[in-house]
Amino acid sequence: MTGNLYLIPVPLGPTPPQESLPASVLAVIKPLTHFVVEQAKTARAFLKAVGTDTPLQELQLTELNEHTKADALDRLLAPLRNGQDVGLLSEAGCPAVADPGANLVALAQSENIRVVPLIGPSSLLLALMASGLNGQRFAFQGYLPAKEAGRTKALRDLESESRKRKQTQIFIETPYRNRQMFDSILQSCQPGTRLAVATDLTLPAESVLTRSIEQWKKQTPPEIERRPTVFLMLA
Repeated sequence: MTGNLYLIPVPLGPTPPQESLPASVLAVIKPLTHFVVEQAKTARAFLKAVGTDTPLQELQLTELNEHTKADALDRLLAPLRNGQDVGLLSEAGCPAVADPGANLVALAQSENIRVVPLIGPSSLLLALMASGLNGQRFAFQGYLPAKEAGRTKALRDLESESRKRKQTQIFIETPYRNRQMFDSILQSCQPGTRLAVATDLTLPAESVLTRSIEQWKKQTPPEIERRPTVFLMLA
């Protein structure tokens, strides 16, 4: 019998887990002794806040991030193959979505290991819910190119696709480049295209604003520099 791979959501900011995760999810986390995490330091802080049955220093934490080589994934499944349940943690929000944990989930699926997604905050769905844009048809595009020329082309392509399919386009950016992304959207997209900017979701400074490109150009830019932000576009 193999163990279960639990996909554990993490609060989107410095919020106590008890405020954003159901009691049933906390009950699953507490007895676990093996975790695959993006960063051990922040994972320990989260697990300490949850309160695990096993002392923190005795937990087995293995890192999986953008620096993990593909040939190292196989050993991360060893506890599962031996019948141990394992928790997969991202840095924030839901694991395996815009997250290197997706590679481990794919490998687990290929070996028929049970993968169990747990309930918790998803910045993408929260942003879509509050945006007023099309929630029936949408696509998550992850990160767009960092260089200006590539970013501009990607934005115009997404706008064209949105207009053609009546589809909300959702994408994110590294927080320190949020303002560059916002400025590029205003320069690249048509006046009537609607843009939602969702920042600090679930946190005290939360803000979700939807305006047309024309309207955005007439008002003070949102304060999004170095703050977790989701961008949503509907042409």
